[in-house]
Amino acid sequence: MNAASHSVIDPVELTRDLIRIPSVTPADEGAMDVLERALTGLGFACRRMVFEGPSGVGHDARIENLYARRGTASPNLCFAGHTDVVPIGDLKAWSAGPFEGETRDGVLYGRGAVDMKGGIAAWVAAVSRVLARDEIEGSLSFLITGDEEGPALHGTKRVVQTLAAEGEVIDACVVGEPSSAHHLGDMIKVGRRGSLNTWITVFGKQGHVAYPDRAANPTPVIARLLARLDAHVLDEGYPEFPPSNLEITTIDVGNPASNIIPAEAKARLNIRFNPTHTGDGLIDWLNREAGALQAETGLRIELEHMCSGEAFLTEPGVFVSAVQDAVEAVLGRRPEASTTGGTSDARFIRSLCPVLELGLVGQTMHQVDERVPEAELRALTDAYERVITTVLERLQP
Repeated sequence: MNAASHSVIDPVELTRDLIRIPSVTPADEGAMDVLERALTGLGFACRRMVFEGPSGVGHDARIENLYARRGTASPNLCFAGHTDVVPIGDLKAWSAGPFEGETRDGVLYGRGAVDMKGGIAAWVAAVSRVLARDEIEGSLSFLITGDEEGPALHGTKRVVQTLAAEGEVIDACVVGEPSSAHHLGDMIKVGRRGSLNTWITVFGKQGHVAYPDRAANPTPVIARLLARLDAHVLDEGYPEFPPSNLEITTIDVGNPASNIIPAEAKARLNIRFNPTHTGDGLIDWLNREAGALQAETGLRIELEHMCSGEAFLTEPGVFVSAVQDAVEAVLGRRPEASTTGGTSDARFIRSLCPVLELGLVGQTMHQVDERVPEAELRALTDAYERVITTVLERLQP
């Protein structure tokens, strides 16, 4: 990949341009256009990948995604991110307009400043520096979605499926999520726990509380089932992961009367699991427990499940150490390799290649007055620049 003559991109200005687009998930509102213009100017071949389907907001959504690549040689280092943002919450609580991109005292305010328009802009700016200066063997690519903050059904997941079916090869991927905990570069995420949601319904028979023989009360049954599940020790942990945990998130009967035995009882739970388990394995266990109690009580128990991602771990190796070395060389601290936190789109990308997350400090993400110091954006750009050159050098075939 030869050096090219073009303007070096300012990460702060590009972040500001992206913040000014109110791309609250699943809306795009032109955010991909801003990014595509920047990448086209850097010589990337940009491909818009649009998918439609249920959005989780009451109607179908049209999700904008972008895959861009510059170069054809191996290795192909990809950057993944998302331009959609969470809702702003109470507008009156913001001290700066959430979509104005205002800077005060060297701090840039706006929804998406941290999660993760700032990370995208920093990587684009780093790429512009590398391309203006160096001749690099390999390729660079971007996988950007507009569906990360929503159900994530028609974003990275479907882009990855499409690229895999077409035989596209990505050798390593950095996701720009705000992985840093307290100081820029103090942590990278090399894995994530899986997440399984389960909805439980126990069907009884409504009746008067004074005549329990004429009714079938589902509430004691659902209480017994939840107690059994909650008492079960899933595991003692896994290397680099804490023990898996099951949390009961709601129990609902919806009975306003004091003298009626309800007809049904519902509950929902979530399991965050480490690589000891798979989603299918946990679903089988939950179904067995429910089936056993159904046989004991005679009341019908139905379960619905949704596994939003399997647990994964990017093992220590050339890729992880290259990123750690690069960050340490630029920022003076070696990032801890962590698996803490919720889910991210890395759970989909891991089927293509080794993946890790490196980005800004996440203290204000999803909050009112989300913000990032401009100096931190520039420092992340410096670190990303070194990451790009180091990873491409060490992954040479």
